Amino acid sequence: MTVHWPSVRGRARADAGSLLLVAVVVAVVTLLAGTAPPLLRAVADEAVRAAVRDAAGEADVLAHANWLHDYGYGGRVRDPRLADDVDDLRVRATEVLDPRLRDVLRPPAAVVTSPALNVTDGSLLRTFRLTYLADEDGPHSAAAVSWLAGAAPAASVPPADSGVTVPNSGPPWPVQVGLAEATATALGLRPGDRIPLADQQRNIKNVQISGIFRPVDETDPDWRLAPELLGPVTGGRGVTSTRLGGLLSPESLPDARLAFDPDELVRTIRFSPEPAALGADSAESITATLISIKANSGSSAVRDATLRWESQLDSLLRDVQVRVNAAAAQASVLLIGVLLGAVLILILAADMLVRRRSRALTAVRQRGVGLPGLGAELLIESATVAVAAAGVALVAARMITPGVSWWWAIPVIVAAALAGPAFGSLVAARGTRDRRAPANPGARRWLRRTARLRAGTAQAALLLVAAAALVALHQRGILQTVPGGALGAWSRPDSGAVLPSSAPALGVLAATFVLLWPLPWALRAALRQGLRSRHPLVAFGAARAAATAARTLPLLAMVTCAGLASFAFTVDATTRQGLTDGAWRTVGADVRLDVDPAAEMDVPALAGRIAASAGVEQAVAAQIVDGVRITTESATVTGRLVVVETGEFERMLAATALPDAPELARLRTPTEGAVPALVHSGDGSLRPGMRLGLSGQDRPDIELVAVGAAPTVGEADDVVIVDSAVLAAAGVPADPNTIWVRGPATAAAVAAHAAGADAVLRAEVLRERRTAPLTAGLLLLARASALTLAALGLLGLALGVATSAPQRWLTLSRLRTIGLRAGEARRVTAVELVPPVLLAAVGGPLLGVAVGHLTVGPLALRLLAASDRDPAVTVAWWAVGLLGVAFVAAAAAAVPIESALRRRLRLSEILRAGDG
Repeated sequence: MTVHWPSVRGRARADAGSLLLVAVVVAVVTLLAGTAPPLLRAVADEAVRAAVRDAAGEADVLAHANWLHDYGYGGRVRDPRLADDVDDLRVRATEVLDPRLRDVLRPPAAVVTSPALNVTDGSLLRTFRLTYLADEDGPHSAAAVSWLAGAAPAASVPPADSGVTVPNSGPPWPVQVGLAEATATALGLRPGDRIPLADQQRNIKNVQISGIFRPVDETDPDWRLAPELLGPVTGGRGVTSTRLGGLLSPESLPDARLAFDPDELVRTIRFSPEPAALGADSAESITATLISIKANSGSSAVRDATLRWESQLDSLLRDVQVRVNAAAAQASVLLIGVLLGAVLILILAADMLVRRRSRALTAVRQRGVGLPGLGAELLIESATVAVAAAGVALVAARMITPGVSWWWAIPVIVAAALAGPAFGSLVAARGTRDRRAPANPGARRWLRRTARLRAGTAQAALLLVAAAALVALHQRGILQTVPGGALGAWSRPDSGAVLPSSAPALGVLAATFVLLWPLPWALRAALRQGLRSRHPLVAFGAARAAATAARTLPLLAMVTCAGLASFAFTVDATTRQGLTDGAWRTVGADVRLDVDPAAEMDVPALAGRIAASAGVEQAVAAQIVDGVRITTESATVTGRLVVVETGEFERMLAATALPDAPELARLRTPTEGAVPALVHSGDGSLRPGMRLGLSGQDRPDIELVAVGAAPTVGEADDVVIVDSAVLAAAGVPADPNTIWVRGPATAAAVAAHAAGADAVLRAEVLRERRTAPLTAGLLLLARASALTLAALGLLGLALGVATSAPQRWLTLSRLRTIGLRAGEARRVTAVELVPPVLLAAVGGPLLGVAVGHLTVGPLALRLLAASDRDPAVTVAWWAVGLLGVAFVAAAAAAVPIESALRRRLRLSEILRAGDG
């Protein structure tokens, strides 16, 4: 086998334009496929960090330890070195912590907290907690505050009596604490005053104010461990209590221990994660380490100082990793579609190039060049172009992203490198084979049937594979599951998920073959009708269309690319609609106002003022209380109570994108012996027809009867809705703390009238979710994939037109010798191009929409749409329409361009060329 290098160079120079086109396709697709996975990994790291930052204290790693007993002869012994004992615990927890965890955690803080005490001054319900804070820089009472009045808390006994024994039956032991400015103002107390406090058993506590402080740095992350130390903190939605706090010092900590029962003061070492040190790659090992230390930690039943570890960081990382895996799997679905479209276009380009070279390749073969040598020459040419283009794209990708996913480019490189040599060797072999066509018509029919049978078998195999992929996608989903049906956080999306991830691409490809099956018969029938027509142009156009439709590859490439582009647009539209629906469910209106109960606002009057503002269509006041206990005959559920004027609420739901709730009208009809209610339950524990008991803080027990299903309110799993007027008639008036506002100018109205309330804007919630790292990355990839596939489809149209152009030029030029005019020739060309273009412009996008309805559901888009349910399939009809218009416009532009190029050819040259 000898390679003739001048032939390699000569063919490359002669077809430089076609080879450049192949190089561009390889480079563009390689750049997209090579940058998407590394960018996804970078986005995954940012998603982990963002989740940890948003979780705040919920992601901390906690180490608990019991106090050693302090009983002595005749009572409890005051330990003056109790703060040192806490510091020793902090050091011990740091030393025993696994080094892999220590590297991603900040230096720990020691927190000692008392039980919540009631402020007994007769005002609003307020609680008070004593807290000691210390870190590696020392106690906060000395290093993190400046004292404005008074001094830091001191010991309640002289130094000489620091180890005194306190009798068990003595009076309340005195404790000194420091108060923040805002807390002292709220209580109206000064240094030296005693805070009126009592525990849950109404035992009086002797807590005195030693001084008033101001934090040196309010942004110190340690303050978030006890935010009530810096000022009053209101409880959650519907909770009317306010939390206050007092700061202990190392000197007053031993007194706090004596002021409570031995087990009531809790000491904890808290390690906060460092978001910048976390990433998706380390999440699995960190989670495994956390699970191990929690499983091996001490038991709370053992009365010693053994460390007990607690953290929600592992659950948080698992949830983020599930979303990361979902994004990776969804990205692989889109990339597989792009690769399939690119491979089809590269095969079509190779086919066009070989058709142009068919005479030269046949002549070379006739001169005695062996097929292995000819194939090697073609392989050198195509492999050089493919590898060079892919190399340039990968270098560019490395400059853009922190890494390169080169293995995604392998299918494109292989297709570009092997398609040309395969087609060229086949053409050369066919041009020089000595097998003659049989003279027997039956034998010729047998050969045709055999060829059709082979093609049908291959297509049937493709249909079976596509069906298997769809079944696997629906049964398995895009992500692996663990026992119990939960999504496996650490299951790799590329382990066993290749077939489900390929389901949309294979579905579009198989459906395209099905769509192409009746086309030849339809065109032959049109040709028979055209032959009976009096207008010869109809017959000419139908004949050319039938001849063009016999070539399946251009149609296959165009329709498949159009279908996959439509599918990518559907994924993008469905995700965006899911985000929009989720924002509506979270907020409930254009704006939701959460009113602080401690602000003592007249919520109904505030709702009236907002409703009277320009640009506001409705403002509905409601009372929403979380954490209420809902009892049934068999279970107790902790859920959300919504008390609202149901007529206004129903009108608001009807005017928004939220689902209507016609059963709300049933709540306005009182039921004997019980208050009617609508119920919603995530696990089915609350159902219509049940008798319910409702109990909660500051509220008498209420008997309810569930008369229907409630709409979801926010993100609560268990919801009970009652009518405010009916509940008031039952003796429990509502105390609204929420206002839903609807209208085009709600933000301005809320800003003008609700300065003391917390406003949640639906537009802002939607913006935050759309710009979340994983969601924004997937939306960008979906749009990029759709546009790339649309461009590939249009390129397939251009290649198909160019491939059939020589034969069309020859036919039309000969027809012009018998009187066909130039305008009529253009019309014949247009009629020839109508079937493939309409099939790509209409059939392709509709195939993509159909496959989207079949496959988008199992893609777990809810994980990126921040929703608890799969979003309904949404079709971007504007994009589908533009895609079809683009194909029609491209075909319309191809006709005059081809006609202009045809004018350059002399008729004598066409006639001398023959049929080739």
